[in-house]
Amino acid sequence: MTNDQSLTNVYDAEKFRAVGKELIDVLANHLGNLQSQETKTVYPNNAPKDELQFWENNLQQPSDPITTLTTLLQRSQQTQHPKYMGHQTAVPAPITALTGLVTDLINNSTGVYEMGPVSNAMERVVTDFTAKKIGYGDLASGLMTSGGSLGNLTALLAARKDKAPQNVWEEGHNEKLAVMVSEEAHYCIDRSARILGFGDSGIIKVPVDENFKIRTDLLPQYLEEAKEKGLHVFCIIGCAGSTATGSYDDLEALATFSKANNIWLHVDGAHGGAVVFSEKYKGLTKGIEKADSVVIDFHKMLMTPVLSTALLFRQGNKIYRTFAQRAQYLWDSTETEEWYNSAKRTFECSKPFLSAKVYVLLKTHGNDIFEKNVDRLYDSAQVLSELITEKPNFELVHEPESNIVNFRYIPSNKINNTELNGLNGEIRKQLIASGKFYIVQTTINGERTLRCSVMNPLTSKRDFIELLDEIEKLAFSIPVATPAMA
Repeated sequence: MTNDQSLTNVYDAEKFRAVGKELIDVLANHLGNLQSQETKTVYPNNAPKDELQFWENNLQQPSDPITTLTTLLQRSQQTQHPKYMGHQTAVPAPITALTGLVTDLINNSTGVYEMGPVSNAMERVVTDFTAKKIGYGDLASGLMTSGGSLGNLTALLAARKDKAPQNVWEEGHNEKLAVMVSEEAHYCIDRSARILGFGDSGIIKVPVDENFKIRTDLLPQYLEEAKEKGLHVFCIIGCAGSTATGSYDDLEALATFSKANNIWLHVDGAHGGAVVFSEKYKGLTKGIEKADSVVIDFHKMLMTPVLSTALLFRQGNKIYRTFAQRAQYLWDSTETEEWYNSAKRTFECSKPFLSAKVYVLLKTHGNDIFEKNVDRLYDSAQVLSELITEKPNFELVHEPESNIVNFRYIPSNKINNTELNGLNGEIRKQLIASGKFYIVQTTINGERTLRCSVMNPLTSKRDFIELLDEIEKLAFSIPVATPAMA
């Protein structure tokens, strides 16, 4: 076969049609087996070296694409399974997968209008829709970006441009800058501050209260101490909700503090900001409409595959000033604020067509589909927490505000905290090894906890009961934990 023939074969439309039809059947059967729980394994639990070895060997073996893709499906973590209650990863609506097939094939970018006329227009529609849900007015503007980490970093860049005493973009750092944030904040905030050159001293972590919310009563004290150290605090970040517990900071109090001290308020709502779509739960983010910027991940509770994040600004013009650069081959002027040239206000130039999956999901299932999903997940977390409190050997670590539930198994015989940490760690290890469930763990106040993020709207009360029963069964078979286990 000549090179021309080989390349023609790659792009053959009829072969694509045949493989595509067969693949849809494979995917639909796979999805159905997960939903009915005919597929029992939630997580394959293969060791990293074994998985690497498998795919290295697989690459050398001839097979058709359906066989390869079916193998990929079977060996992956099954986020669509109702007994997946692990990481904060969305259970994507199937229509978003089909949308991805289209956007991947046309391969339109979003950096400039001529590279993606539809993608830029759809992005405007989706971000305007989200900004209204936040409670922003007509001056608001937003953009889609590849994940909450990049969204938070971009927000801090905009905050620095607006509130720093010098033009860092042009002149570099002349003063010691700092941000204030809850000690429960996602690690990407700390990472973003370090990327921006603030160093360890430029990340002021404020303690949280017994409900894991930032201590707003301590803010004046921490701000004054920062000034005494020669730091210029230009931004404070509120959590909606925090990573470990899903707790929501008092955004009203943060807004009052930031306004009084001329500090930018950014809300990291990557996970919990989704409640702005819910009439029932949006009160958790009261005051969010006063924030200068907000990040919300569609790929967490909003049924969209990774990565798909909205970054919204109360005053949309401020983001254009952040990335003021000339690129003659893309646009003529740095001065005009052109929403249809996305690269003028974001890191990404060859940005994926992120908005299509959100747009088609809303178009297909209705503008209230996000509200229905959030309500279902948060309501389900309450069901799980109630089941935990009813069991004598289980301890609910905190009252959940979101869909994140932390709890521990505590045996009847008295053991110390080190042994208790080891026991819960071993329970989780064996639970994952069984493949029957997937949950994660975290450490809160020095205590290892079992952590469930209820992400699947098809997860039922029966699934929760079976989870707790399985944990009890495992706990009885595990000898008293030793320090080595912890």
